[in-house]
Amino acid sequence: MSVLTFDVSAIQPEEGAPAAERLIAGDPRFTTWNIEEADGLYAGIWQATPGKWRIVYDEWEYFHILEGYSIVTEDGGDPIHLRAGDRLILRPGFKGTWEVVETTRKDYVIRL
Repeated sequence: MSVLTFDVSAIQPEEGAPAAERLIAGDPRFTTWNIEEADGLYAGIWQATPGKWRIVYDEWEYFHILEGYSIVTEDGGDPIHLRAGDRLILRPGFKGTWEVVETTRKDYVIRL
């Protein structure tokens, strides 16, 4: 069995933001610590500051909220309020909005 251990403080984070055409409110900034990338599988930690933007998923993502408060709303659906300890799966074809109310950090696994 192969096990990966990591120290997030030793990983160089990537900085980003939502594409301008997807931005709805605020000036959210993303920080991503990529831990694993192999065979269409990605895992890491993502953090975002407050703001709201449109999201469209072509991939499958499982995530676990580590801290903060966000609201994910599928087009035509009810808002899902996410706080530390909450978990969610977003499937390909999901369209909606992500609103970060309080800076949010999650760990994630994405499969393309």
